[in-house]
Amino acid sequence: MAEQLPPSKLRVFLCHSSGDKAQIRALYHKLQAEFWIQPWLDEEDITAGLKWRNEIEKAVKESHVILVCLSPTSITKEGFVQREIKIALDRADYMPEGTIYIIPFKLEACEIPDRLSDLHWVNYFEERGHERLLKALRLRANELGIQLDSV
Repeated sequence: MAEQLPPSKLRVFLCHSSGDKAQIRALYHKLQAEFWIQPWLDEEDITAGLKWRNEIEKAVKESHVILVCLSPTSITKEGFVQREIKIALDRADYMPEGTIYIIPFKLEACEIPDRLSDLHWVNYFEERGHERLLKALRLRANELGIQLDSV
């Protein structure tokens, strides 16, 4: 059996509420600027004519990291964002202990939902929020053998 090569980019799924779309678009572009990160955002990565629910579920399952973007709106909203979180949590059950897979990511000050409360979160709105996020993403990329130095 051939040895499997490490992925070339860290696939990061941006789980979010539609009410936070403007902030998520900005985050998507910031992450995309990092040559070693491949963020996934519904409006950018779902091809017209495909079933969006299937594409989102497939993207969650294929991602290396799920960034659960939280705001006062998203934590109280019913809808598909809750399903995305459930799919990610179910997949996390198959990850080795200590794997960085789900990162609760506060866009604004808000409560962490109970089912994510045992995971340490990033307060993106704080001064070093983006730096803290990149630190966690680098650790996950290292686990996967992704090259972080530009060639």
